[in-house]
Amino acid sequence: MKTIEKFVKRVVTAMPQETLAAVARLMEQHNVGAVVLAENHRPVGIVTDRDLALHIAAHGVPLQAPAARVMSTPVMTVGRDDGVFDTTQSMMESGVRRLPVVDEDGRLVGLVTLDDLLRVLGRELSNLLDGIRSEMAVK
Repeated sequence: MKTIEKFVKRVVTAMPQETLAAVARLMEQHNVGAVVLAENHRPVGIVTDRDLALHIAAHGVPLQAPAARVMSTPVMTVGRDDGVFDTTQSMMESGVRRLPVVDEDGRLVGLVTLDDLLRVLGRELSNLLDGIRSEMAVK
């Protein structure tokens, strides 16, 4: 079974007391749609671009408010040795597209996204289809 460890990408982090403006700047600088809020290398929340849009534009939360005010918490995580199937199942059940990845001690090691997993699974399905076509051509 494939683990998600090979799909984990670098994660952008901030402290929960960082302002929403600072978190938005991090998203822009790193071209990401989410920032994981961490304390002592452990994830305590996550702020997505959607969270910023809804809270700032729709609810009038000031840009200088701390990110902790809008973060999703408790943050669901997956272990770096978890399987792809279990990870995608967790995403679907929780209705999230990104999951922080932690080591065996609960320390943040990266982020896995649904889009990345879908790209990989799509390639694998394409490879399977090519194999089936080859097999059918031989018969």
